[in-house]
Amino acid sequence: MSEPRIAVVSAGLGDPSSTRLLADRLRDATLSALTGHGQTAEAVDVVLRPLAQDIAAHMLTHNPSGALAAAIREVVDAEAIIAVTPTFNMSYSGLFKSFFDVIEEGQLASIPTALGATGGSARHSMVMDTAMRPMFAYLKAQVVPTGVFAASEDWGTASGLERRIARAGQELADLMVAMPRRREADPFDVESDAFVSFEQMLGHA
Repeated sequence: MSEPRIAVVSAGLGDPSSTRLLADRLRDATLSALTGHGQTAEAVDVVLRPLAQDIAAHMLTHNPSGALAAAIREVVDAEAIIAVTPTFNMSYSGLFKSFFDVIEEGQLASIPTALGATGGSARHSMVMDTAMRPMFAYLKAQVVPTGVFAASEDWGTASGLERRIARAGQELADLMVAMPRRREADPFDVESDAFVSFEQMLGHA
């Protein structure tokens, strides 16, 4: 059986990006917390910046590029999600929202999820409760209690950012262990135990 996978979605517009840095810190905290449960996981980075044009085109044509389809599949098939966005006008970025808009309804239901956001100052921290939580509640994801907002002044100071990251990572790991995602086997997947070949069906006739 393969390791559970954590999809780490970051919507930073710069390179390097504080949004990507926060996503990486949340990933590391979650993986560390999982080891405390005697478990491991594979983290898969889903960086949205290179997919911006593909996302916009898909919203117009409903025909995803290969790269975008692969990114969507990484997220909807994951056992957990870490989703981090920069903050604009007290909300998530348009790129972040557009990516989750192109995911079909119901595909994120019950997936353990940790949320993070970055911004220029702490006055934007309400974005966690006013924008991100309602969005992921609508998507029916299982969001952990601690959301992590990182203002510019939080990095490299005794701001409590590292404690919040560790707490969110622990909560996500705990939820992954307590509520492991279970999927029904795809009967058309030839690698699945549920797959029945035409020859086998004839044999049962």
